Amino acid sequence: MQEKIIILDFGSQYTQLIARRVREINVYCEIHPYHSIPEMDESVKGVILSGSPYSVRDEKSPKPNLDQIKGKMPLLGVCFGAQYLAHNYGGEVKASNTREYGRANLGFIDKDNELMTGVPDDSQVWMSHGDTIVNLPDSYKIIASTADVNVAAYKIEGETTYAMQFHPEVYHSTDGATILHNFIVSICGCSQDWTPSSFVESTVDSLKKKLGDDKVVLGLSGGVDSTVAGVLLHKAIGDNLTCIFVDNGLLRKNEYDNVLDSYKHMGLNVIGVDAKKAFLDELAGVSDPETKRKIIGRVFIETFDAEASKINGVKWLGQGTIYPDVIESVSVNGPSATIKSHHNVGGLPDDMELKVVEPLNLLFKDEVRRVGKAMGISPSLLGRHPFPGPGLAIRILGDITQEKVDILQEVDHIFIQGLKDNDLYDEVWQAGVMLLPVNSVGVMGDERTYEKVVALRAVSSTDGMTADWVHLPYEFLAKVSNDIINKVKGVNRVVYDISSKPPATIEWE
Repeated sequence: MQEKIIILDFGSQYTQLIARRVREINVYCEIHPYHSIPEMDESVKGVILSGSPYSVRDEKSPKPNLDQIKGKMPLLGVCFGAQYLAHNYGGEVKASNTREYGRANLGFIDKDNELMTGVPDDSQVWMSHGDTIVNLPDSYKIIASTADVNVAAYKIEGETTYAMQFHPEVYHSTDGATILHNFIVSICGCSQDWTPSSFVESTVDSLKKKLGDDKVVLGLSGGVDSTVAGVLLHKAIGDNLTCIFVDNGLLRKNEYDNVLDSYKHMGLNVIGVDAKKAFLDELAGVSDPETKRKIIGRVFIETFDAEASKINGVKWLGQGTIYPDVIESVSVNGPSATIKSHHNVGGLPDDMELKVVEPLNLLFKDEVRRVGKAMGISPSLLGRHPFPGPGLAIRILGDITQEKVDILQEVDHIFIQGLKDNDLYDEVWQAGVMLLPVNSVGVMGDERTYEKVVALRAVSSTDGMTADWVHLPYEFLAKVSNDIINKVKGVNRVVYDISSKPPATIEWE
């Protein structure tokens, strides 16, 4: 039985980050909404309570029932979790008179406490709370303080219950990893056996038992998630897996041929489908981004379904769903408000009665790459930037024509190849080009031009939830701009997007 840590989510923006830090210690963990606490069986080694946008003093704040947890197994409260454990068991939490956001330093540390082992004097931590604990119940002992926050961390005597008002999971807490390691390994006693190799072994074994001799069909995109999912399934069921790669006419330049070629060397059974005309015909004259996404999703499903129906005896649909997608669907307040339709196709026809198998639905994006590496997948495939499911359709602002696709493919190729040639590609999480629905006056030779504007976009991120624009060298941008304008007919102006997420999104549509 796989040992695990349970993280109860109270709606904090940092909850997924806690999980990522636990996984980095090679320990499996799961995130569950605070109102849906799973059974605490022998596989559960400890529980972490997340932060929250709520105040414990709010009438509508989360109020979890911790009867089967507190005092019975290791428990760690973070920020709101710490305040809840104080407030709900006889302590006092009030609105703070001083600002408790940002960096702070631990002026007092109880070095004898097992949670604080190895944390040096004056260790920097990250605070992010408006309330503060002013009084602790009698059995609670302070184990860390800052100049402004007396109860920075505490332990409940007689229990393996600990809490802190700062966030150990963020990078700004310089010894946060040490604190989490102390809790998970020393206090919870986890054996740190959650590794890429162990995941591959256990997942392939599980897939063999689950699928038996059944046939599976999987939609490949050329991206990391579908590729790793395909290789895992292939390891389990071999030729009973059929992969379908659809060319929607909105891929990058030469993408269709290049991706198909790369899969040939991996032993996967891949069918390529040229559906460019079907997609572009349906998108003709459509400018609204959401409508474009829905059309692409619908035509993809129709194309995929038609191809899958040619394969006799298929019972399963393989998908490259990863853990953040799963978490989102069971979040504290249900699925979050839709900013835009998800990049991945969200549904299947009612008459396509296939069961779904998702071999990656326990993994974060960085873990998917590590699992792929453990299986020997090419670094060039694993290192690919994320690319939106609707492809260039959402990078062409306004209506879509073959001429615009051709222009954008050429510009995008120059930009991406330039990043690779200058050893910048791996420094960037995602890059692409937007074709803007405006024309710009220019001069080429002795002639006046009135042609398209393109915007280059390059961001750094870990999972796409937040992103910052990359400070690419001026010399590089100057050369790329010059190459685009000189080599791509129809473009006479290049701009660089310096917006971060939030408030902007990575894609423009």
